[in-house]
Amino acid sequence: MRRRAKIDANQTQVVSALRAAGATVQSLAECGSGVPDLLCGFRQQTFLLEVKDGRRKLSERQLTSDQVKWHIEWRGGPCIVVNSVDEALAAIGAI
Repeated sequence: MRRRAKIDANQTQVVSALRAAGATVQSLAECGSGVPDLLCGFRQQTFLLEVKDGRRKLSERQLTSDQVKWHIEWRGGPCIVVNSVDEALAAIGAI
């Protein structure tokens, strides 16, 4: 049985800010297996975001081995790692 998905402390804030900017956001955290945290739609584009908590030490913000594997094997558009609300908004072109 899979454990409940662990999300970074800032993910709720990131999702709220993305939605306030007009993006649609779907959490993928329950998927596990290295799948990115968020699927976002903004201005007719799709974005995959991996949320890390920028307040944590750099060593604690590294991708897990499952995430690294997923990034390597993914054949679609890029997955963008974001550490803050501002980085998430910049990643989708909202700022």
